Amino acid sequence: MLIGTDDPLRADVLQLLEDHLVDMYATSPAESVHALDPTALTGPELTFWTLREDGTLLGAAALKEIDPTHGEVKSMRTAPAARRRGVAGRLLDHVVAEAEARGYQRLSLETGTQDFFAPARELYRSRGFESCGPFEGYVEDPHSAFFTRRLF
Repeated sequence: MLIGTDDPLRADVLQLLEDHLVDMYATSPAESVHALDPTALTGPELTFWTLREDGTLLGAAALKEIDPTHGEVKSMRTAPAARRRGVAGRLLDHVVAEAEARGYQRLSLETGTQDFFAPARELYRSRGFESCGPFEGYVEDPHSAFFTRRLF
């Protein structure tokens, strides 16, 4: 399995991200969906990676710079056929390592509170993320869970 920067507008990535958005809107009210569309993932404040095996897309993740000391994990997604193979853990570890290399002091994220998101919340906690309040423009929302991790 190889992780590399990628183009969120690449055909197979687009499909993965579109499936991600479909799931987000199917499980959360529209006002509580904070997933970025593929075009937004091309912004200069974002770095986007995919994890592939023999060229097959298994997952994706992005890192958004909030400010020079704080980053946000965005668009974590594992292809359904690749679930339970450690893809999300590898991607999250990669994002954390990159945030540390950039000198960020904190890495945060938002995910859902519904049962659908339970595996994601478990993963984040297993990697040292702790519950926190809203950050960077988010507001309290019963459908959102916020996590953060100190890096240094």
